[in-house]
Amino acid sequence: MALPLEGLTAIVTGAGRGLGRAEALELARLGAAVVVNDYGQPGRDGSGQASAGPAEEVAAEIRAAGGTAVAHTGDVADHAEARALVESALEEFGKLDILVNNAGILRDRMIFSMSEEEWDSVVRVHLKGHFNTSHFASVHWRQRSKAAGRPVYGRIVNTSSEAFLAGSAGQPNYAAAKGGIVGLTTSTALALAKYGVTANVICPRARTRMTEDVFAGLARPEAGPDPLAPEHVAPLVGYLASPAAARVNGQLLVVHGGMVAIVERPRVAAKFDTKQDVFTYDELDALLTAHYADRPDGETFAAVEVLGLRHGGG
Repeated sequence: MALPLEGLTAIVTGAGRGLGRAEALELARLGAAVVVNDYGQPGRDGSGQASAGPAEEVAAEIRAAGGTAVAHTGDVADHAEARALVESALEEFGKLDILVNNAGILRDRMIFSMSEEEWDSVVRVHLKGHFNTSHFASVHWRQRSKAAGRPVYGRIVNTSSEAFLAGSAGQPNYAAAKGGIVGLTTSTALALAKYGVTANVICPRARTRMTEDVFAGLARPEAGPDPLAPEHVAPLVGYLASPAAARVNGQLLVVHGGMVAIVERPRVAAKFDTKQDVFTYDELDALLTAHYADRPDGETFAAVEVLGLRHGGG
């Protein structure tokens, strides 16, 4: 029996460690040929010398298990290197079918302490990196669709975070970039649907180099699987990359430890209409101050907390 992704080619960015590695292994297990991308810097803040080692190790691991994989070590936040990444998939395998964006760094700081460089570097890697690869992949799919005169196969799986959903006081750069990725994904989903391409975004929670301090107080269980293992996230990525997910488009899903939650778009919580032609300050004061007067701090995120969602992951 054919594997779900047999005959398909995938790119996974940030795939040398953690979530990206687990996702690359899962796509390969499901039959895809994988381009394993990782810039290879040792620091989770993007510091240190870039290295081909992490990407090459994962590619070798896939090949040792009987799969097909090549390594790519470019910086996806660099527009030209993102183009080269997509071109490498086309040169090696003849086409691209799946793009999983996972590359990212952290430079945590409170808003009043954050430097311009700390802001720019995180937004560059996460948000611009997602845009760069998605741009060149979408050019490829659009050209293929026009040449064929019909929709083609294309899947984008982007990575956001619960830091966007519930806030994260020490991560204004990261939370903003992850929120931007959600907007990028929904826009991409609408733009590419007619070409046969879907774009979805996940908010994963996993114990990785990126989140080691977030989950420092949650020890790995002595027996049984770790609920924060990246392997809990990878199957959802494999599903979203598959033909079975053809009707899943523009969706945001939270995933961790055996749980998947589909997050709805924001809904109106309350609505007020002026009794005059234009609102006055006094009218707004009477309506809105009363509305918020009896609400405890943090109730804005009540719907998020029901799911047990907290910042971290991704």
